[in-house]
Amino acid sequence: MALGVWIRAGVIALAGLAATACASYPDAPRYSTRPMPGVGAGAPPVAPPYGAPTTANTPVPPVYEAPPPTAAPVERIDGGALPPPVSGSSTSGGAINTPPAYNPPPPTYVPPPVATAPTTVSAGAAYEIQPGDTISGVGRRFQTPVQILIDLNGLGPRGAITVGQSIILPDSAVDIGPDPYATGPTPRGVLVPENGIAPPPPPPPSGNPATPPPPRQPASSGQTGTAAPGSVSLQWPVRGDIVRRFGPVGLGERNNGINIGAPAGTAVVAAADGVVGYVGDDLPGQGLTVLITHRGGWRTVYGHLGSATVDDNQTVRAGQQIGTVGLTAGDGRPSMHFETRRMQGDEPVAIDPVTVLPR
Repeated sequence: MALGVWIRAGVIALAGLAATACASYPDAPRYSTRPMPGVGAGAPPVAPPYGAPTTANTPVPPVYEAPPPTAAPVERIDGGALPPPVSGSSTSGGAINTPPAYNPPPPTYVPPPVATAPTTVSAGAAYEIQPGDTISGVGRRFQTPVQILIDLNGLGPRGAITVGQSIILPDSAVDIGPDPYATGPTPRGVLVPENGIAPPPPPPPSGNPATPPPPRQPASSGQTGTAAPGSVSLQWPVRGDIVRRFGPVGLGERNNGINIGAPAGTAVVAAADGVVGYVGDDLPGQGLTVLITHRGGWRTVYGHLGSATVDDNQTVRAGQQIGTVGLTAGDGRPSMHFETRRMQGDEPVAIDPVTVLPR
């Protein structure tokens, strides 16, 4: 009887624990009673979880809309060159060297080319080319630029001419007198100066042909040179070796004199009495040159001088110094060029100096 009562009491106790355990599981979720952010009076409503059903009493938060963009501030920026750097101190304590500012020079104004009207040249008289004439000699004698002669006669870029050819001169041509490069007669209708006589012309170029020399007469003792009829006695302009002789030198060229080698600066003397007819260095291939005229139509030419000690129209005596030996003859050593010429008509003809100089 006591045992049954104890068992019944245990069963009842177990049933009570089971009922208590069952009652401890809530039917709905429970939340903390602490205030939560966004919960309470005055707090903005919170949107329900995604997918949760909504009711009429559930407040719906407004949809967030981004504010309209505001315009960027606009401000005027003044342009200009950067200010020059300011000298300061480097981390090591030394001064910073700043290069000078580059200031480019202003551009130079170049005016556009002005077109000029071509010069009109009227044709005049005609000159007949003689043996030994050159187009430059014709231009010099008739005071006419060579290019005008080439254009008037259609001679081409080289200005080639032939013996017997008629060269048209401009109507402004003036004949200043015979020239070794233009030895023909004065054309009819060409102006000839009336005041004074033109100075003796310079020697012709070395390409002119030479005529046979006159018979050489033996020199008697005491003479300084040989004397032919109508000639003068000549003496050597300088003593030295003959490094280039008279006559052909190859490639169709001739040497119309001789080249005499002597130390640079050696005195060069006049071969005979006479008058200086030319001093200058504008003869092609002749260097500094002195020309002396003598009686009997003789002329002597002293080329490739180092210096000249006489002037135009100066009277000189045989043996008088007229210059010095130079270095421009191209003989590989100091030397001077010497020519002897004799007028035949209006043309100075080259004669071998060795045949008229004392031996």
